[in-house]
This record gives sequence, structure tokens and C-alpha cells, in this order.
Amino acid sequence: MKLFGLLIVAYLLGAIPNGVWVGKAFFQTDIRQSGSGNIGTTNTYRVLGPYAGTAVMVLDIAKGSVATLLPTLFHVTTILGTATPLLFGLFAILGHTVSIFDHFKGGKAVATSAGMLLAYNPLMFVIAAGLWVSLIYWTSMVSLASMIAFSLITLISLAFQDWYLTGIALVLTIFVFYRHRSNIQRIREGTESMVPFGRGYKRRQAQK
Repeated sequence: MKLFGLLIVAYLLGAIPNGVWVGKAFFQTDIRQSGSGNIGTTNTYRVLGPYAGTAVMVLDIAKGSVATLLPTLFHVTTILGTATPLLFGLFAILGHTVSIFDHFKGGKAVATSAGMLLAYNPLMFVIAAGLWVSLIYWTSMVSLASMIAFSLITLISLAFQDWYLTGIALVLTIFVFYRHRSNIQRIREGTESMVPFGRGYKRRQAQK
């Protein structure tokens, strides 16, 4: 019963649509009606600016981390053993992508997945964050950087023989690619949105 209740808490934490709530509370703007319509960090940056975007990113990472730490905080174990926190992290990611507060819609799960990784394996989070930032600089595309970073973390987890994390990372990589399918099409067409810095942005500007 305790396990079930805490899994529901993990889902509800993940379901908090920070982008929507921050936009409405401080900017009187529903970000679902602007930009890409997504509730995550990238669209928040695009619609509300860097301060709101950073706040939403931190909040989305935090909800993934807090949910993942629930079994440790409340001394809950399952047959997964030390991988039990990943189960709770997955429920937070489920909440983020199928939110009860957003008509069972949601975001692309990048920041919340990062939060799960931060709580489960801080070193792997540092590696993932470094890869993501570097890839954004080289590509100037958050979407492409996210897809490549998820793929690389799957391979790195495999190299470290963390089978639970590898399996979850693989599933999340497939899911992230699926949720970014419209971005993939725009990348192929050369029309994907770019951040206003980095090598990719400079190359596109030089071509104009």
C-alpha cells in the first residue's frame, strides 16, 4: 500500500506542468498557445524568455529527482533492489508526458529524465549534462542535442554494465525520438529552430 501510494505521488510530481503554471502565474500567457505549443523548457525559453525557461528547466529536473528519491526517503524497496528509484523516476516521467493536470498531454521528458538520472547516478548526470551542452553548442539545436545525448547515455550505461539504466535509457531514447519526430523532419529540411549561438547557428547565418 505504501509503495502504491508513493508511486502515485511520483506520478503527480511529474505531472506538474511547470511551463504552463509559470506562464500563467507570472506572464499571463499560456505557452501551449504559442511557439511549438510544448510545455517544456525549450518552448518556455522561446515564448517567455531565458529566466522563465531556466526556472522551468530547474523545476522539471527537480520533480524528476524528488520522485526518484522517494523510495530512499521513505525506506521503500522492491524486487528491483537498488534500481527501485528508477521505477519511481519512470512514474514521474509518465506524469510529465501524460499529465492529469494537462488533459493527459505533456512534454517530451528530457528535463524530467535528467532529474531521474541526477538522483540515481550523479556522475552519469554530469556526463549527460556535459554532452548535452556540448552538443547544443555544436548543433545549435536543442532537439538534436537531446536525441544524441540520450543515445550516448544509453551506450555509456551499457559500457558500465548498469543493465537497469541501460534498458530504461534505451526505452527513453526511443520515446524521445518519437516525441521529436516533427523536429526530425524539420532537421532534414534544414528548417529546425536554433538557439541564437553556437557553431550550427553561425553556419546557418553564413549561408544566408
